[in-house]
Amino acid sequence: MMTPLALIAACFLDLIFGDPEGFPHPVVLMGRLIAGLEGFARSITHSSQGRRLAGIMITLFLVFLCYGLSLLLIHGAAGIHPVLGWGVAVFLAYTTLSARSLHQEADRVKRCLEQGRIEEARRFLSGIVGRETQDLTEQEIIRAAVETVSENTSDGVIAPLFYLLIGGPPAAMAYKAVSTLDSMLGYKHEHFRDLGWFPARFDDFANFIPARITGLLMVLGSLFLNLSAPGALRIMRRDGRKHDSPNAGIPEAAAAGALGVQLGGTNVYMGAARPKLHLGDPKRPLHVKCIREAVSLMYASSLLMIAFSVFIRFLLS
Repeated sequence: MMTPLALIAACFLDLIFGDPEGFPHPVVLMGRLIAGLEGFARSITHSSQGRRLAGIMITLFLVFLCYGLSLLLIHGAAGIHPVLGWGVAVFLAYTTLSARSLHQEADRVKRCLEQGRIEEARRFLSGIVGRETQDLTEQEIIRAAVETVSENTSDGVIAPLFYLLIGGPPAAMAYKAVSTLDSMLGYKHEHFRDLGWFPARFDDFANFIPARITGLLMVLGSLFLNLSAPGALRIMRRDGRKHDSPNAGIPEAAAAGALGVQLGGTNVYMGAARPKLHLGDPKRPLHVKCIREAVSLMYASSLLMIAFSVFIRFLLS
């Protein structure tokens, strides 16, 4: 469990440093391990059932490994000195949060669009979305940026804070393992259908509660940003289940309602067009400033979650 001070310190580290380039981030290490395990699994499995079993084994192995190593590091450091243990816990917690990096990546896209550099906007966008970006129009780039900021408000900020609250850094690191597995293996594509089946289902389970908390926080956050809180609540309730994912549609629909825009539509993944239902009503056209508003909504939701977490920790301490 994290103390209120440790949680606040971790959030400040994320706000100040984000994900520095060249930094040996745990998620990068997880990604390398997953890539190695995927290659090994494909070399020894030759059936659909075998690949599904391999996906289950990879997921459970990585989740328990990340949880166990985090616990070992914290307790080992605390055995040397309590302050060192506290510092390690804060550092691990910080690495699970992605508010600043999400802001920076979205802002790069926004600035490119403002300066008319649409090719660069597409290139920067490709680093934060799974869809193909090379042929996107300006409106489609804006939509993609707003959608990914909204979804990753849950995946990259609120969900880690939720797991930090209920299980401390080990639980949050285990969650990041699940999220990374899903981002690498959970594609709806023939190549990943079997190996990625369990990681995708596990990710759905892990994000079920955080996604709904995020939607509610976005409604509340809209009140402080001169956005539409009633619209956020109405669209979240109406359209939140229209998404392919049982979770991503909740924050995306809430953001669409708060901003008064329409999200969703056809995206291209690995050369295949995949139509999606629309979320929200087009009360106003998508504009570059919608990206800034989505980022502001991410920060407002994050601050509310931090305040809630600190309050709960004070009650329990």
